[in-house]
Amino acid sequence: MSQPLDLLVLGNAIVDLIAHADDAFLADQGVAKGAMQLIDEERAEALFSVMGPATVVSGGSGANTAVGAALLGAKTGFVGKVRDDELGRLFSHDLKATGVGFETVPAGDGPATARCFILVTPDGERTMNTYLGACQKLSSDDVDEAAVRAARVTYLEGYLWDPPAAKDAFRKAVGIAHGAGNAVALTLSDAFCVDRYRDEFLGLIREGSIDILFANIGELQSLYSTDDPDKAIAALRDERGGHGKHLLGLVTRSADGALVVRGGEVRPVEASPVREVVDTTGAGDLFAAGFLAGHARGLDYVASARLGTLAAAEVIEHIGARPQRDLLALARERRLI
Repeated sequence: MSQPLDLLVLGNAIVDLIAHADDAFLADQGVAKGAMQLIDEERAEALFSVMGPATVVSGGSGANTAVGAALLGAKTGFVGKVRDDELGRLFSHDLKATGVGFETVPAGDGPATARCFILVTPDGERTMNTYLGACQKLSSDDVDEAAVRAARVTYLEGYLWDPPAAKDAFRKAVGIAHGAGNAVALTLSDAFCVDRYRDEFLGLIREGSIDILFANIGELQSLYSTDDPDKAIAALRDERGGHGKHLLGLVTRSADGALVVRGGEVRPVEASPVREVVDTTGAGDLFAAGFLAGHARGLDYVASARLGTLAAAEVIEHIGARPQRDLLALARERRLI
């Protein structure tokens, strides 16, 4: 029998290659600043050949959340597909070294382990170009029923909606989790991702597949097709999630902190202080990690969101989407847990 988990994450297993760039380089390469674009292997090789010196670190939005939650004391697991190659073994080692359970069988052939080329401009904004590679091999066969049933929250990465076979894995996990009386969370991941799948994401919410929704304000505006953030928040406030309950929405707003939206009520949470914005990669991932770790500890929604803003603040102070400071000690120092 699988061990009880606070959090099981389904996401793209990706290794990040992070380099500094200026706006002129982005323009020359024809990439949209601040967005995530999917690229093929040929484009991946071409971009790698012209980008500056890179820091190589395991990443992937959902995996970042699993790691952050584990570092805050939650029991977490991850489901995602890598190839049995050098980068795949690096990804697996890094995940397990932080205490995250990772048992997905690697692909023995086919596309290489996924890579994300992250270009960080001087303002700290990150622009991502992702070659999905082996991620696209994830299927419903990789979703272990016992593991999902053992998890209090199953967290689904919006980016995972891109690979067609992964949608089946996504839906299988939802069915198992709700059948066991557990919660399902979805992160919208990226405004461009929402643009591609708006109707499908809204369908997941309105059919009751989702209990907890994570989004930044831009993603939320994209979801509800509005330029007015207040209208987007009002629309979220009225949504219902799984089991007919009001949807719990967590909305991040950069320096303006976050909003907890539930049952017709909207509660603001201040941003945690940041010494210097270096790289915003992973800020939303770590906010979700902090919130879910707090939720696992039995904290209320606002207190959990404060833990989320702390984790997000730590990760934007340095290059890379994984924490470098001891998050648990930091949370205790700030008396958040």
